[in-house]
Amino acid sequence: MNFQFFSFHPAVAEGVKRAGYVTPTPIQEQAIPEVMKGSDVMGLAQTGTGKTAVFVLPILNRLINGPRGKVGALIIAPTRELAEQIHGEIVTLGCKTGLKSALVYGGVGINPQIQALKRADIVVACPGRLLDHINRRTVDLSRLEILVLDEADQMFDMGFLPDIRRILKHVPQKNRQTLLFSATMPKDIRCLANDVLQNPITVQIGTTAPAETVSHAMFPVSQHLKTALLIKLLSNTHTESVLVFTRTKFRAKSLGEKLAKAGYCSTSLQGNLSQVRRQAALNSFRSGEHKILVATDIAARGIDVSNVSHVINYDIPATPEAYIHRIGRTGRAKRSGQAFTLVTQEDTRMVMAINKAIGGSVEQRTLPNFNYDTPSGSGQQERKINPSANHPRPASGKRVNKTTIQRRSSKGAFALFSPKKKTRSNSGHTRP
Repeated sequence: MNFQFFSFHPAVAEGVKRAGYVTPTPIQEQAIPEVMKGSDVMGLAQTGTGKTAVFVLPILNRLINGPRGKVGALIIAPTRELAEQIHGEIVTLGCKTGLKSALVYGGVGINPQIQALKRADIVVACPGRLLDHINRRTVDLSRLEILVLDEADQMFDMGFLPDIRRILKHVPQKNRQTLLFSATMPKDIRCLANDVLQNPITVQIGTTAPAETVSHAMFPVSQHLKTALLIKLLSNTHTESVLVFTRTKFRAKSLGEKLAKAGYCSTSLQGNLSQVRRQAALNSFRSGEHKILVATDIAARGIDVSNVSHVINYDIPATPEAYIHRIGRTGRAKRSGQAFTLVTQEDTRMVMAINKAIGGSVEQRTLPNFNYDTPSGSGQQERKINPSANHPRPASGKRVNKTTIQRRSSKGAFALFSPKKKTRSNSGHTRP
């Protein structure tokens, strides 16, 4: 099958051609026909599988022959970065349709948005600023035809559910098509789906598990040695582009600075940055100017960088779903990727929850030549590297093309599970 199968309007088909779309992904192949029929759809697929085009193309196809200058479609996204990504895809795919898209989020001036909303056919918005416009009566949603909730699981995790319910009171309750997309689908989101969707078609690609293109492992370590282990891990690993996740904004900023001092081309992305600085950090990561981006979950939502070779969880995620979504930032577009998670003894319960969710035990590894016995407060020596070098060299001077690892525990490193217990790696092979 190719995109000609969908029989889009010629202007939409031209956008598809310009975007270079040829063969639809599984979620696109299965969900686009249902959306084109006008059905409510709940789409579940791992990140990086092309969900955005599933709703953007049918929206353009539906609105192109309708009246202009009214909001016919509303797409709600949890973060500015994701909203920017969706808006960009609308601009690319709709370049020949004449349809206008307005981008609405906080942290920037509201007056240009007010002007854009006066002539918008499609609105891409974050919940908070959209409610602001609703209260100001600067947006009219009374003639809305299509409502899209993208990354629904993250909107719930970020506390947007009350805002979503308030927004729903201002959109037509009848004759409205509603589409809900998510990488994961916790029970709470299923409840929301039951409230907003009418006789939905569920399209699920794969299971709630890491993509097959991602290999992942956990590195047990004491809390005070995390940064030293991260730097050692980076120096022992052939990387192209690395996304490092932290739990808090403060830690993202602090860790980014420490990596820069250690000689790495790194930057950070967190909520305290202005929109201009956030976009600059993201652009520098996409372009390869910075090889490492340290980010929080919220700030990283919407990052669409296909060449991320490694995801490293400096802090373990709060839920198994978040773990799956995080490591899905690598291994995109059929490329292979690796994901590493630094875990402490306090993370044992979450490790067990992740293993249960994926139906196996994530392999534990330790790094050789790393001093796991360093007392708290004494500090681990951080070896600086040449930031101009594409591939760091270990002390021996030999280039390393793969992560140097040692399975199970070494002196001073703890194991979260009994060595006698058989574990199953994500490749499916049982290890004694």
